[in-house]
Amino acid sequence: MSMHIVLVNPEIPQNTGNIARTCAATGAVLHLIEPLGFSLSDRYLKRAGLDYWNLMTYQVHPDLESFFRAYRGARMHFASTKAQHVYTDVTYQDEDFLVFGRETRGLPENLLEKVADRCIRIPMIPDARSLNLSNSVAIVLYEALRQQQFPSLLGEGHLTGRDEPEAPWLDYV
Repeated sequence: MSMHIVLVNPEIPQNTGNIARTCAATGAVLHLIEPLGFSLSDRYLKRAGLDYWNLMTYQVHPDLESFFRAYRGARMHFASTKAQHVYTDVTYQDEDFLVFGRETRGLPENLLEKVADRCIRIPMIPDARSLNLSNSVAIVLYEALRQQQFPSLLGEGHLTGRDEPEAPWLDYV
């Protein structure tokens, strides 16, 4: 069981690489809707995702129609700066799909009109156009996971014992 992140026509490989890394760290499935603004072999995409690609599951869909046909009836939330509902007002469930549009234009407005009751936004000051796509995905995904008590994710960390030999700045803490 996992959440699903859907990127509709992403344009910037570094954003998609960062999102792939977030999906790997959370167990979310990544769905990429073509056309993409880059090749999946793009070095920037691989670099941003580092060595996490083997930890994640992703699917590439040729277009929105085939994606929606494949997941007919799935619970979907559509992120947009044009939405009326704040992302924290939604109750998320396991296997929900969080759908995000391209960096320059967002999701198509004819789609947003049809699913207006399922559109969510991240609050911002009035003059801000939008947040970075990878930041937006992380914000909404982690809220969804928080509501589910972070299923299958580690809730604690451990010191490794690896440190810098000298740390004179510790005297100031």
